[in-house]
Amino acid sequence: MVFILKAGVSEEAIQNFRQEFENIGFDTIYAPGTEHTAVCLIGNTAQIDMDTIVATHPIVDYGKRVTETYKAAGRTVHPDDTIIKVGDVNIGSGTFTVIAGPCSVETREQITMVAKSVKKSGAVILRGGAFKPRTSPYAFQGLGKEGLDYLESAKEAVHIPIISEVMNQTQIPLFENVDIIQIGARNMQNFDLLKEVGKLKKPILLKRGLCNTVEEFLMSAEYIMASGNENVILCERGIRTFETATRNTLDLGAVALLKEKTHLPILVDPSHAVGIRSLVPPLAKAALAVGADGIMIEVHNNPAKALCDGAQSLDLDQFDNLMGEIKKRVALEGKTL
Repeated sequence: MVFILKAGVSEEAIQNFRQEFENIGFDTIYAPGTEHTAVCLIGNTAQIDMDTIVATHPIVDYGKRVTETYKAAGRTVHPDDTIIKVGDVNIGSGTFTVIAGPCSVETREQITMVAKSVKKSGAVILRGGAFKPRTSPYAFQGLGKEGLDYLESAKEAVHIPIISEVMNQTQIPLFENVDIIQIGARNMQNFDLLKEVGKLKKPILLKRGLCNTVEEFLMSAEYIMASGNENVILCERGIRTFETATRNTLDLGAVALLKEKTHLPILVDPSHAVGIRSLVPPLAKAALAVGADGIMIEVHNNPAKALCDGAQSLDLDQFDNLMGEIKKRVALEGKTL
């Protein structure tokens, strides 16, 4: 149930209104917006007489019941687009954010070289995996804490924010200096992990699971937000279908649908979606066309010798060429890079 408040209501009156419901066992979400301010009740609202609340509370304009199971992530409660700040970088409405870097951090020299190159080409956030979820137990699992140290070293040397994937709750303390924590596709419904990162204040990039629906995706975001962290970025990275010609099937229709259903920023990862280097640039450009707020691209200084996902990684020159095309299209879309 959501209550739309009248214009000009004081912060004290809003907090008193929220406290009234929290005292009887409800959680509340406060969503200030440019057109109106909303307070949403979380819990079993069947006992609440909405008309009585509207009639007896002078700060309330009107109320309505929210049918979506996701409240904090949905546009019904929060109609305005959320913009998430990462240092000097804005992720969300009106911008197109490019995240780039290798699948795995391999050496200090490698990640620093890639960081300098992708930043020069126009990327504003550096990605790099230190802990890697691999299908085979014999595949390269990442350098762990050492890899995070190398990534943080590149951050300091190049002056660029960083993102890396956390695998479980025990690793969270190691990510103190990581600007964005990534929850990978395989952990999208690891609800204990989602609740733990929900206790943090830093941005969380949540990837869609390989076989999950849009509603399940949004409900996973809701877990993080319900735990107190509203800084959630969604990432479509392809889903598993009957098609085997590509690694996964990039669901660009879901990106357009998500823009209608949620106020959260939405990125696209074309590298994991197709797994084929030559297909990454056209899908990156398609992501911009359907309204995505950015892309995450795998870039390696020598893809042929990459320890992880070399077949889908662009080399430095290929990424630079792609960014030239992206810059032209960003201007046409009326966004800023």
